[in-house]
Amino acid sequence: MTQQPVARPFRVLGIQQIAIGGPSKERLKKLWIDMFGLAVTGNYVSERENVDEDITVMGSGPFKVEVDLMQPLDPAKKPAVNEPPLNHVGLWIDDLPKAVEWLTAQGVRFAPGGIRKGAAGFDITFLHPKANEQFPIAGEGVLIELVQAPQDVIDAYARVV
Repeated sequence: MTQQPVARPFRVLGIQQIAIGGPSKERLKKLWIDMFGLAVTGNYVSERENVDEDITVMGSGPFKVEVDLMQPLDPAKKPAVNEPPLNHVGLWIDDLPKAVEWLTAQGVRFAPGGIRKGAAGFDITFLHPKANEQFPIAGEGVLIELVQAPQDVIDAYARVV
């Protein structure tokens, strides 16, 4: 039986980033920068999020994808950005506030923090990896970041869809 398409007030456009954690960024950099040739485009440090993160990119223009290489500032504190090593996946969203409103109404659980500026300067929020009674839909063990796409990314994806 085929499900009827659901009318959503937003679109998931593509992958914005993958975030990979380790006890030390040096081993991650050996693979992603030295072996694969990705370029470092920035660094983000947050004591609140317990992270020291190098932002690298693959591809270009509106279709580039970040690969964030993360290590904890303090391995004894939470959140432990290196556990699991594939920390989270980020998805471009064309209308983040509408997406959050609609998904919440459908029973999707979001992590605390709401919509806020992320490391790359875009508005972001996270779907919680675990559901609960009040919100029975979640990432099934995967932390998922929703990222407000800038207009050039929205336009570029509109041309290929």
